[in-house]
Amino acid sequence: MHKTLVPAETLNDHLENPDWLIFDCRFQLDDPDWGGLVYEQSHIPGAMYAHLDRDLSSPKLPDTGRHPLPDAGKFARWLGEHGVDDGKQVVAYDQGGGAYAARLWWMLRWLGHDAAAVLDGGWSAWSSGGYPVSDVVPEPNPAAFEADVDDDLWLTSAQLEAALKNNRVRLIDARGGPRFRGEVEPLDPRAGHVPGAVNLPFTGNLDEQGRFKDARALEARFEPVVGDGAGSRVVHMCGSGVTACHNLLAMEVAGLGDSRLYAGSWSEWITDPRRPIATGE
Repeated sequence: MHKTLVPAETLNDHLENPDWLIFDCRFQLDDPDWGGLVYEQSHIPGAMYAHLDRDLSSPKLPDTGRHPLPDAGKFARWLGEHGVDDGKQVVAYDQGGGAYAARLWWMLRWLGHDAAAVLDGGWSAWSSGGYPVSDVVPEPNPAAFEADVDDDLWLTSAQLEAALKNNRVRLIDARGGPRFRGEVEPLDPRAGHVPGAVNLPFTGNLDEQGRFKDARALEARFEPVVGDGAGSRVVHMCGSGVTACHNLLAMEVAGLGDSRLYAGSWSEWITDPRRPIATGE
């Protein structure tokens, strides 16, 4: 069972294995149709497409962030329709470092499917490595997926507010520094960050080739924030609950697991004008 990362060579060795399922999660926030279009042109053989907006999120509402979690039952049915069951190893990839693939990885864990991993380096590592590609869109073989939902893995806005008030969590924001500091905000109507949050941009989890750094380097990155407390005290956020999953995955690779997701993240936090906002460091 692979529970965090899979290198390209390992995935290539299992392309003909019916117990391995591959999902292409390529996406661009400023061009939501892009991922599906490039998938149709070329993808890893056998891969099925998972669209961030349609498959891995529910529609945005006035009091939610940009990518609310889908209904667990609906997502479980989608997984079954695409062949996922208890015996399947799932591998997700996107265009590069795993920013979108990690969302599917986390959602599978949320529904109790631990045999889920991200292709290290994504499509970039696969294509540059000379591995086979295809333009054939496969027909999924439906399966019976039985979800074991663990809602303790994520927090609502109300839960986060209460936890921050009582100093029960250490909040890590995965957005880039300028957005965290409130210097720019290209996606949301208000800029800044949740008071008390620490900024660890998800891009810092990757090396120059766009692959995850080794466990020791990732441990050194996150341990000062985790400190002497349990990893379960750590809560991850970003703009809409997507790239935060990259930091969750990095902590798993580092052996600092059990952290949680603030699913609504910044785009939900700012829907209530009563919630405080900080800027700067």
